[in-house]
Amino acid sequence: MRSRRRIAVPFLAASAVATLVPALAPASTATAAENPLARYLQQKPSWHRCDKSGPASYQCATIKVPLDYSRPDGKKLDLAISRMKTSTKKERRGVLLINPGGPGGTGVEMPFVLSGELPKSVQAKYDLIGFDPRGVGQSSPVSCGLKTAEMDWQRPYKAGTFAKDVKWAKTVADKCDAKQGDRLRHITTRNTARDMDVIRAVLGEKKISYLGYSYGTYLGAVYTQMFPKRSDRFVLDSSVDPARVWRGMIQVWAEGAEPAFANWTKWTAKRDSTFKLGKTPAAVSKTFWDLVARADRKPIDDGSGVPMNGDDIRMSMRQIVFNAENAANTVKDLKAAAEGKKTTPAPTRESRTPERPAPPAFGTAAAKVKVPSDNADASFWSVVCADTRAWPTDPEQYRRDAVADRKKYPLYGDFASNIKPCAFWKQQGAEPATKIDNKVGALLLQNEWDSQTPLTSGQGLHRVMKGSKMVTVAGGIGHGIYGTKSCADKTATAYLATGKLPAKDITCKATPPAEGERSGESPLPIPAPRGVPGMVSRF
Repeated sequence: MRSRRRIAVPFLAASAVATLVPALAPASTATAAENPLARYLQQKPSWHRCDKSGPASYQCATIKVPLDYSRPDGKKLDLAISRMKTSTKKERRGVLLINPGGPGGTGVEMPFVLSGELPKSVQAKYDLIGFDPRGVGQSSPVSCGLKTAEMDWQRPYKAGTFAKDVKWAKTVADKCDAKQGDRLRHITTRNTARDMDVIRAVLGEKKISYLGYSYGTYLGAVYTQMFPKRSDRFVLDSSVDPARVWRGMIQVWAEGAEPAFANWTKWTAKRDSTFKLGKTPAAVSKTFWDLVARADRKPIDDGSGVPMNGDDIRMSMRQIVFNAENAANTVKDLKAAAEGKKTTPAPTRESRTPERPAPPAFGTAAAKVKVPSDNADASFWSVVCADTRAWPTDPEQYRRDAVADRKKYPLYGDFASNIKPCAFWKQQGAEPATKIDNKVGALLLQNEWDSQTPLTSGQGLHRVMKGSKMVTVAGGIGHGIYGTKSCADKTATAYLATGKLPAKDITCKATPPAEGERSGESPLPIPAPRGVPGMVSRF
């Protein structure tokens, strides 16, 4: 397959288990006779310094969890966990588990990362707890033996290439099955939530508090549904809509991009003297689509040496368009390149922001566990295919949907609805998808212009978590809010520190970042898909 260059984006079987795990007793009281999971609950983690170059307070350990919770005497998985304990025992409330997103995102580094981001009032209350979800990173990582080209999953629908796309999807599914077999049906969100409850018991806690970004919001919501009495203070940032997992969450990218595109055309038209892309929204839109058509006739080289066709531009614009200024600069530069003019891209606010140093490695265990190069993708497909039985199995359904959605959502509709490996996943929907419908208290944070979990997605989670309150950042750009000095930070901090939810939903207005500050993008390591340059994260 031709290597495509993406525009750089500055800134992502129900059984006895159902009753067994929710009945987990506290680690101090459970016995093997009372609970088959007692051996897991009573583990004593061997904490050690995560890395010599990191602070001594950043500690790591590995615990065991059952591969299959209905057969706790069977195969086991390693689960990598980490912590940074609060130094104020008097104020300590408990533990704050953290997940950065994915599926496929590693989390052991999160305590270290957040120790530099969370306010002291929050850090005083909690031991920060990180973990790599099962199948990810240091937690018995899965691999499908995928080649780089096989990890390129954003494919536009074309009648002439659809047969190749079907072959690719089946190849990925077959490789994963051959490499992992029955193990795949256990790499699910429900089982990761069960793992979280084992972590809770191992740490000797009656409840957990939680901070989840992106996919982590769905993981947190599933935990509250399965273990409502063990859920304390939950902050869910940039939310997944449970009603859309998982094909619908890819399709919502196309749905969410259209209002963002319309907003961009209005914003850019008002600044025609700067960008010269059109004096009206219709004229700006025409400039863009003319550029796409031009690139389809003759790919455009913007100086990188890898020409871009119209599909490349559409795919990249899908995410960039949520930041109107970045999108305008990008289209301006592409237009100039198409006309044979040399361009010097204007630096974005993100490019003026000093890079964050990489967190320390996992330490001792890192030398023992080699993470496969396709782990992010293998674990992503493992979760999104095994979490639900909603994936169509007929390739023709994907063809019909892609054709229809290209017309309905021209920027990205065919990409979103084209065939995916889940169509051929032999372990699809090992358990029914979790229906979220509870009154557990939680705080949801949502940017108005989020490319990965659009506003409609956050509203979907809010509807089914009836005890939640939601903070919407009007005009907010980017995926991931808490820790970006957003107007939502104060509310989230107050909730984590005091447990008091706001009396009603809040809408606050985003403020433009000062020179050199981030423009609404999360400073956290929300995972990026391998082999898909330019994408911040999946979910």
